[in-house]
Amino acid sequence: MIDRIRGSEQPSDEGRAAESGRLDRRTFLLSALAAIPMACQRRSAPLPEVFAGATTPLYRISLAEWSLHRTLGAGQLDHLGFSAAARTDYGLDAVEYVNSFFKDKADDRQYLDELKRRADDHGVRSLLIMCDGEGALGDPDDAARRRAVENHYRWVDAARFLGCHSIRVNAQSQGSPDEQRNLAADGLRRLTEFAATRDINVIVENHGGISSNGAWLASVMRAVNHPRCGTLPDFGNFQIGEGESYDRYKGVAELMPFAKAVSAKSHEFDDQGNETGIDYLRMLRIVLDAGYRGYVGIEYEGDRLSESDGIRATLRLLERTRNRLSADMQ
Repeated sequence: MIDRIRGSEQPSDEGRAAESGRLDRRTFLLSALAAIPMACQRRSAPLPEVFAGATTPLYRISLAEWSLHRTLGAGQLDHLGFSAAARTDYGLDAVEYVNSFFKDKADDRQYLDELKRRADDHGVRSLLIMCDGEGALGDPDDAARRRAVENHYRWVDAARFLGCHSIRVNAQSQGSPDEQRNLAADGLRRLTEFAATRDINVIVENHGGISSNGAWLASVMRAVNHPRCGTLPDFGNFQIGEGESYDRYKGVAELMPFAKAVSAKSHEFDDQGNETGIDYLRMLRIVLDAGYRGYVGIEYEGDRLSESDGIRATLRLLERTRNRLSADMQ
């Protein structure tokens, strides 16, 4: 309702001028185009097709809230101030929330309205909510699986209220790989069907355990077979178990056909500013080769650099890699 009210603003100066005939056609068109980005910021909507082309970057860069989990946990930053920090401290125009930092606020419309207002005031888009701790969507017990699905409903509604495109969930389950695929697909399908009525996507991250097996998670996507259900490939989460890991480049390639967001995990950097465990150039080529042109979210989890410095190091690496890939594609 609030979105609709904010969208029903007074006619723009361009519209009034066009109606009165004060502007010639060329001036009117240029003015109208200039007004579109601000309108898109207010509505947290994607840029229209008129902006596709040479001026559109290969990918945009967002900030995942988990990058600042120690800062938030220490009380040095409040969740309500996250969007302002993303813009003023790092120059980023989009954020990805984590539900653990406002776990009791999913139904608090006054709190969510303040969160949305602050993001709008800083021209920051709210992209998604990462949801943890709401139960296993692939629980073998049908009643428990149903409860887990329903526990996510409030986050779907919160995401819609904030103008997000998705909630990120987990595909936790038990049993053989085939059993887990069927159970996870069942829970995801039920949740996705609800989310689809709110125009929200349900996306799954490779987040440890069997979900870090790219082929398995891709098979879950095919089993769900719903356009609103997709993946959030994370560059770093490919630890299946103790001493068992999955090839990260193979895994991202398997998940990208279903991707609706991408997470650029980072830990450590060498003297040249490259991530020591992940070849970003190779990884982002995989992302772009899949046709993805959305946001790539910074998710710094290292210990050597402060969270602030780690975010900046990841940002510089993403920008440098984007410049290199853009030059290669010319």
